[in-house]
Amino acid sequence: MGSRREVPLPTDVSIITTYRCQMRCKMCNIWKYPTEESKEIKPDVLEKLPSLKFINVTGGEPFQRRDIEDIIKVLFTKAPRVVISTSGWHYDRIIKLAEKYPKIGIRVSIEGLSQRNDELRGRIGGFDSGLKVLLKLRSMGIKDIGFGITVSNYNSNDMLWLYRLAREMKLEFATATFHNSFYFHKEDNKITNKDIVIQDFEMLINNLLQENNPKSWARAFFNLGLINYIRGQKRMLPCEAGLANFFIEPYGDVYPCNGLEDGIWKESMGNINEYQTFEELWYSEQAQKVRDMVRICPKNCWMVGTAAPVMKKYIKHPASWMIKNKLNSLLGKQVCIDKIPYYYVGQDVLQGDLNYSRMEPYTDTKGVKPDPGLPLIDE
Repeated sequence: MGSRREVPLPTDVSIITTYRCQMRCKMCNIWKYPTEESKEIKPDVLEKLPSLKFINVTGGEPFQRRDIEDIIKVLFTKAPRVVISTSGWHYDRIIKLAEKYPKIGIRVSIEGLSQRNDELRGRIGGFDSGLKVLLKLRSMGIKDIGFGITVSNYNSNDMLWLYRLAREMKLEFATATFHNSFYFHKEDNKITNKDIVIQDFEMLINNLLQENNPKSWARAFFNLGLINYIRGQKRMLPCEAGLANFFIEPYGDVYPCNGLEDGIWKESMGNINEYQTFEELWYSEQAQKVRDMVRICPKNCWMVGTAAPVMKKYIKHPASWMIKNKLNSLLGKQVCIDKIPYYYVGQDVLQGDLNYSRMEPYTDTKGVKPDPGLPLIDE
């Protein structure tokens, strides 16, 4: 990934504003490891960020930050689109912020219908609070709103009901699935009832392809990647975390993604508090070392933060799949998930190799194509 000239400035960032959270989610233990409020990254530090296209504000619970409005004020000077991921618990704070910043995006995390959501998120009334927030935002005319679900062993059928609810309410609907990472403090997030969950994702994909909206077809492709991830196969497209996107954690450390694990590898690109400019950090030797490690990362995470940038960069592959499967949908055919394609675009063959454990930078295999036994689609 070479010299400064070869590495562009990023377009996307996710800012983990705090690890404090009032929820008690079963798939995430952030709440057990809260950050110290006085040490969390300050709004003025975020003024170092370059011009970006998209900023996601997440946590923990971002609305635990008493200075959330100050953070959003800075971020809207850095990107035209800012979206906050929230539990929806802090109704008054969310509505107050939306009144001040009507272009804000809000994504409420909902893990199922009322009973299942409250069970998985550990707080009675969580579903009602989240739904009430979305209904109020809709009545205010806030356009960039919706909810997302983290699919696990317990809620894949509820995902389909939430999708229908989102369509009826004309809301955005995002999906994710179990992952382990330092961020979640979890090592046992693993889907065991794979056949059932995959069947539900397959149904969701077919429903998305029936819509008359290219954005929904792109989501169908993304959900195909989730099926691929659940099966333990290599990502359809490479991970290029630390290039187009990055994460900032509450104390200022910059990471390529939020899927790193202490037991596999975890290394910071640098701490933004310690640099005069973001560019100094981004083009540092340490940042380049981390990019080299990403190139051979053995994990196969498929999260929107790292999947969306490469779907856009290598758009001809998702677009080809979308057109083909949309036409099949019009003919009444179901999507084929038996052979999920692997698109070779020059990535290192060691990326996604779970049997490969050496995490020092490695260069000898660059450009070598993977095993032809994979359903390979060459660029």
